[in-house]
Amino acid sequence: MHLFLTRPLSAIAYVVFLIGLTGCGEDAPGPRGSAAAVSPRTMADALHHVIESDRTVYARHVVNRLQDEEGVILASEQWEDDRALPLPAQMFRMGAQLTAEKTDAFSYALLSMWPVNRQNAPRTEMEAAGLQGVADDPTTPFYGMETLGGIEYYTAVYADVAVSPACIACHNTHPDSPRDDFQLGETMGGIVIRIPLGR
Repeated sequence: MHLFLTRPLSAIAYVVFLIGLTGCGEDAPGPRGSAAAVSPRTMADALHHVIESDRTVYARHVVNRLQDEEGVILASEQWEDDRALPLPAQMFRMGAQLTAEKTDAFSYALLSMWPVNRQNAPRTEMEAAGLQGVADDPTTPFYGMETLGGIEYYTAVYADVAVSPACIACHNTHPDSPRDDFQLGETMGGIVIRIPLGR
C-alpha cells in the first residue's frame, strides 16, 4: 500500500492515522467495512507513546540542558514575566489544552498524588486508583472504564517518571510540593488519557 499525504500531519495525528490503517495491537477488533477498527486501548497506548516522548525530549534536551547543564536560560512558573522557559508540566498542560480545542476524540492530563499545583490532583476514583496503580508498578499501565457527565470513557493511566535531574530538583525544592525526596527514574505522577465511547 502506498500513502500519499498532501500536507504534514502532527505526530499524534500520524500515529492515529497509521494505527487506523494497520489495526495493530492484539486487542484490536476485526475490520468494519473496508477500514480496520482501532480498540480504545491501542489508541490510548499509541497516544501515550507520542505524549511521553515529547515530554521526555523537552525535559531532557531543553530544560535540563539549557537550564541545568549550560546555564543559558531558566525555566520558571512565571515564564512569560521572567522571559524564561515554561516548566515541563506547563508545556504539557498547554499542549493538552490546545488539543482539546481541536478534537473531542480524546483528552489527556498530567496528574499526581503529590501535585505541586492542586489542580493536578486526582478528581475521580478512576484517576486516584490509576495513579496509585502506576506508583506501585510503573511498568504496568492502569486501564478502566468510567462514566462522567453521562458519557462512558475508556481511561488509561501511565506512569510519569522523573527523566532528568531538573525534574527532581524542581519538585524537591518547590515550596508547595508535598514531597522533597523524589529520585531520578521514580514515578512522580501519571499521564491520564480518556477516550469517550458514547452515551
